[in-house]
Amino acid sequence: MSPVGGSGKKHSESGTARLLGSGASGILELFTFHPVDTVAKRLMSNTDKIFGNGQTTKQSLGKLNQVLFREAANKATIGKYLSLFPGLGYAAGYKVAQRMYKFGGQPVVRDLLDRHYGQSFTRTFGERNGKAMMHATAGSLIGIGEVALLPLDVLKIKRQTNPEAFRGRGLFKIVADEGMALYRGAGWTVMRNAPGSFALFGGSAFVKEFVFGLEDYNKATFVQNFFASIGGAVASLTVSAPMDVIKTRIQARSFDSPESGTTILRRMVQQEGFGAFFKGLTPKILVVGPKLVFGFTLAQWFIPTFDRLLKGGSAAKAEQ
Repeated sequence: MSPVGGSGKKHSESGTARLLGSGASGILELFTFHPVDTVAKRLMSNTDKIFGNGQTTKQSLGKLNQVLFREAANKATIGKYLSLFPGLGYAAGYKVAQRMYKFGGQPVVRDLLDRHYGQSFTRTFGERNGKAMMHATAGSLIGIGEVALLPLDVLKIKRQTNPEAFRGRGLFKIVADEGMALYRGAGWTVMRNAPGSFALFGGSAFVKEFVFGLEDYNKATFVQNFFASIGGAVASLTVSAPMDVIKTRIQARSFDSPESGTTILRRMVQQEGFGAFFKGLTPKILVVGPKLVFGFTLAQWFIPTFDRLLKGGSAAKAEQ
């Protein structure tokens, strides 16, 4: 099934299978796409113009090399590639928890909305629009709650963009020292997640509903899931890009020199122009296609597989 969830009247996999399947998908997705995520984060946290300002192409490429690979800029290709895996431990914790929470939790919230407010959605938006809006609203609500995972995201981003902040301090020392400061940027994160998750789940549901005319989203074919996922993800990344850049810069700052989102916002407009709000968007969109095909394919295979294994084990115990 699609991690986006389906009608409660139809067969759906158990919550345990959803969590195990989405978690396994998250682990494999992490190891495949973490380097691209690092590239995007480093571009977003960079405040200097890489191209233009009278620089030659060679100078611009040299600056880009420095921004992307940092201290590994002069190393061989393999050394540069390995430098794109900082914060992998924190990323693993964040990615797996996020996938289990988002893809496992969104169907639960959608079912609750359907049970208590389904008729209201139908009366307000119509039957077809109401179903897509319910998916989008459930996604938005689950996205807001995702702020609870912010400390793991903060540590991952700092390892990717500001490793000096970790010198001489381990995980537990950082948590003890920083405490609630690890939730710095929580407001900006909520402002990014709410519309971003709304667009992600809503965009996917819209494509399945109005482009492919599916009544049961879980019966979407591989190609239909591919295009629905691309539509939802591109919409999500574009809508949330400005807030994502601000959030990343807040989290990339050293622990001892925090800066407010308002200050960063004002300086971005004054010094970099409005184009700064979409820095790093191109590599993120370029990876959306293969990343979502990869993630959705694995999730759709893992979730029913775990469900069969769990039900098979329960049946075997019952026979004994």
